[in-house]
Amino acid sequence: MTTNTKIDFLYLSEQDMIQAGVTDMSSCVDTMEEMFILLHKGDYRMAGPNNDSHGAMITFPDESPFPTMPKPTADRRLMAMPAYLGGDFQTCGVKWYGSNIANREKGLPRSILMFILNDIDTSAPLAYMSANLLSAYRTGAIPGVGARHLARKDAKVIGLLGPGVMGKTSVASFMAVRPEIDSIKIKGRGQKSLDNFLNWLKEEYPQITNIQVVESNEEVVRDSDIVTFCNSGEVGDPSLYPIVKREWVKQGAFLAMPASCSLDDDMSRPGVRKVMDNIGLYKAWYEEVPKPTHNVIPLIGMRFMDMVADGLMAESELEDLGAIIAGVTPARENDEEIIIMSVGGMPVEDVAWATKIYRNALQQGIGTNLNLWDEPALR
Repeated sequence: MTTNTKIDFLYLSEQDMIQAGVTDMSSCVDTMEEMFILLHKGDYRMAGPNNDSHGAMITFPDESPFPTMPKPTADRRLMAMPAYLGGDFQTCGVKWYGSNIANREKGLPRSILMFILNDIDTSAPLAYMSANLLSAYRTGAIPGVGARHLARKDAKVIGLLGPGVMGKTSVASFMAVRPEIDSIKIKGRGQKSLDNFLNWLKEEYPQITNIQVVESNEEVVRDSDIVTFCNSGEVGDPSLYPIVKREWVKQGAFLAMPASCSLDDDMSRPGVRKVMDNIGLYKAWYEEVPKPTHNVIPLIGMRFMDMVADGLMAESELEDLGAIIAGVTPARENDEEIIIMSVGGMPVEDVAWATKIYRNALQQGIGTNLNLWDEPALR
């Protein structure tokens, strides 16, 4: 019996990824829905003892005897995010996440990401791909999945804090599921990022005719049907995170929060529905990081986990997005509900979108075939 031991894999540059459809937000939102169904069924695995870990991160000490060792500066991350996804995907992979806010001074993105996709049977590499757009679009798609099920159908106004990459992809996902949106309120820190966002918005979504640049978080939230905070900043003191107060929030609003956020007490009470993109993810984080966890991971989901641990909230108040998409838990039940969703981001999302893009690339002949070996030197 002869066997073919040759292994080739596909290299996809950022331009290859664009050609293969990585920026197709409508398709990305649909793919994330498929992923959430599998998540709810349990047909997936991530890292950690509960199979729900965000990943494994290298941390650096504040003081080191080695002068060449990096300092733990803002947004410095070196992280591996592995996952397996079943269903029609049947693939596994890992995103290697490198980040340093000082990159911006060099004209580089804060994060530089790569993804490797593997065959689940042999573990051989299928593809090695540029992952900045992959990650940005899968992250932005999750607020859109939430909006499809939890925002009012007649939503017209977006309130956005943070007009960066995450802000763009979140708005793109809202437009994919609520195309009648015609207004947006934006708050940013610098004129350069605001101008960049406004130019992008006018080019991509000319149907948004009412555009307001506002000065306060309150103005972002008030009278908005969909609110999203996509800001970046220092982590550690929740009193410095951008806040949402219940008195600002319109009846029937949907809030998708993929970045740092704090809430006043009224927003944490039972009158507001609290949805997590995956409750298991937050439980894993709670086991992994120092307490209170909201000081370490600035997502509102971690505030909720701290409150549950302190007896200030019942765990039963937390709802899982996968259960909502699967029809086990109700989606929006009336036009008056206020619903807030914590978005943590998961490596299964990368696997799902990477698999779709890889298959598109194969079908369309996109990318460069690279050889690992014809025969392995050692076996």
